[in-house]
Amino acid sequence: MSGGEDSFVLPLNNPVPEIPQSIPSLAVGDLPACAHNHDESLMQIAEIGVPQNSLEEYLRVMTPRVQQATLSETVEFCVYDAARDVMRGHLWRGEEESPLERVVAIDSSPEGWVWQHQEPLLIADVVAETRFDTMEPQRQHGIESCTLIPVNSARNRLGVLELGNSRCAACSEGSEFLARISRMIALGLGNALARQALLRGQESLAALAGMNNVLLMEREVEKLIPMLVAEFRRVTHNDLAVLSLLDDNQRCFRPYAVYPADREMPSGPQTSIPMDDMPSVRAFRSRKVEFFSERDLASVDSDAARNILRNGVRSQVSAPLLTAGAVLGTLSVASYRPDAFMAEDGLLLQQIASQVALALENARAFREVADLKRRLETQELKEPSGTEIHEAFEEMVGDSAALKQVLMQTRTVAGSSATVLIEGETGTGKELVAHALHRMSHRAKGPFIKLNCAAIPTGLLESELFGHEKGAFTGAITQKIGRLETANGGTLLLDEVGDIPLELQPKLLRVLQDQEFERLGSNKTVHVDVRIVAATNHELAKRVAEKQFRADLYYRLHVFPIYVPPLRERAEDIPLLVRHFVRKFALRMDKRIDTIPTATMETLCGWDWPGNIRELENFVERSVIMTEGSVLWAPMIAELRLALAEKSTRDSSLESAEREHIRSVLRQTRGVISGARGAAAILGLKRTTLQSKMEKLGILRQSAVD
Repeated sequence: MSGGEDSFVLPLNNPVPEIPQSIPSLAVGDLPACAHNHDESLMQIAEIGVPQNSLEEYLRVMTPRVQQATLSETVEFCVYDAARDVMRGHLWRGEEESPLERVVAIDSSPEGWVWQHQEPLLIADVVAETRFDTMEPQRQHGIESCTLIPVNSARNRLGVLELGNSRCAACSEGSEFLARISRMIALGLGNALARQALLRGQESLAALAGMNNVLLMEREVEKLIPMLVAEFRRVTHNDLAVLSLLDDNQRCFRPYAVYPADREMPSGPQTSIPMDDMPSVRAFRSRKVEFFSERDLASVDSDAARNILRNGVRSQVSAPLLTAGAVLGTLSVASYRPDAFMAEDGLLLQQIASQVALALENARAFREVADLKRRLETQELKEPSGTEIHEAFEEMVGDSAALKQVLMQTRTVAGSSATVLIEGETGTGKELVAHALHRMSHRAKGPFIKLNCAAIPTGLLESELFGHEKGAFTGAITQKIGRLETANGGTLLLDEVGDIPLELQPKLLRVLQDQEFERLGSNKTVHVDVRIVAATNHELAKRVAEKQFRADLYYRLHVFPIYVPPLRERAEDIPLLVRHFVRKFALRMDKRIDTIPTATMETLCGWDWPGNIRELENFVERSVIMTEGSVLWAPMIAELRLALAEKSTRDSSLESAEREHIRSVLRQTRGVISGARGAAAILGLKRTTLQSKMEKLGILRQSAVD
């Protein structure tokens, strides 16, 4: 083979000597005598031509027969992987339970040369061999000579059989005998591969059926993906799965690491990684399955790729999430083993990715329908519909059970003349409730007057409320009509009523009882027909106990109390309020804003809003001012996210301390909860309260004692 088109040429510096077309038989006297008959050896090999349950099992059973027949110390079956264009080697020693698995490149390897040229090859001295640069595994196993034989079926080139020995030129068998062994192995190997493909196909169909059931039951991404990947794990080995979804800005991925939980893989809706920093972007752009070796992963110069390698990943396969109109992202699985994935793994992953993409599209469609439904409900609540009730509730936006309770109470009491006390934190919308009460009452055509009792100095509050006569005090140069007279025939809202000084409270009590009073500096009684609506952010009952508010006045005001819940108790109304305020301020500022980023809305829904609706409204107004395009831009959202993260850490620490304290007391009482010496008494709690806390914190009485 010194020339011609079949000549073997490698791109090495040293010249490549001729490689014989056949394996020369060596002198039998140079080796230990063969203690077996060729026909008997071939019969033993032929007996296991029918495949076992798996390829590995077949090779395990075949290996000792081949070793015995050829007097070889090692046997390696190199099976060709057409999809990856590599050889997958399974190197066995007689005493080993499982083979050494490796990936063998076609180029510059003796196995690849034999597969390409379909000729046997004898390497008499592995240590001195310089023609191939992939002989290190043989040297590490003490192999000094090896014989390589092509293994072919009638239709396909299946791979290469490699026989190794710890002595130079140790093969004592002729090429014809080895060729007969090769043909018998090819028959069994072909059957084993066919059976493996059949079983793999059946497993894949079962996995896909399981995934289809998952898609029918679950639509949330965080719950959906782990369930799908669990099905995928049934048919292929992998150690890590990551779903990467395209971000709103179309330039970043939001990765969702599925498992394992102990790996430091940044993921979740708040994590955003530039697309080019993720190796899987290759599959995103090519729109096909992509395989990654350790070298491929290392070639991506980014923190995300380095983090993948730092977590032990040595190979990866990624598939695009394709829909009819776009690529939503990628689904990747990775392994701690090099070159762990084969062609059928990629095919199955692509089928899974197609189902995931469909599920994501369906989930998005369901969300859009739900959003539309909520928008329609909001519009119906806040826009006039021709009825007095809808006109009355004006800007009271929301659909929560807490808000519906407020509206129901307001409608119930509106038709009467009863005094109403509206309680709630600052910024919850107490004034809106008062307005609604007035508009739905028979006084709707009369005046609606409001007085903030906390905003007027004590010395002027009496004059502001009751009025004064000319000369009643220094500076009173004319008569003044007070808010009570101004509101005659209508409604008077006393905002922050808890701040009325004690000395004025008896005069207000008289108005509530008799609807009469005297102006400051006058002894003439003034009669009015006024409905009093009071509002406060104080606990008036507590101020009564502290002697800062008259009990009789409190009971007169507390005829029909309405509690307006804070925003944190009706968080489901936040998206509706945000959209309402965005439309309101965009219209006022002549802007067109039609999109609110999901991440922004999620952060707004997670914030406690100590200033309630007033704080949320101010936040949205600032955001609309700073927005230039059609997508709401809220640069202040970063501050909220940081505060949320700090709050989460703080709450977690407090919860942990409370859990440990309760466990300590339970250990002290040996698990006794009630009674004079029980844990509840020691902690100063009711028995039911302690049991509720234990359930919330996940404390079992017996486990705390143990």
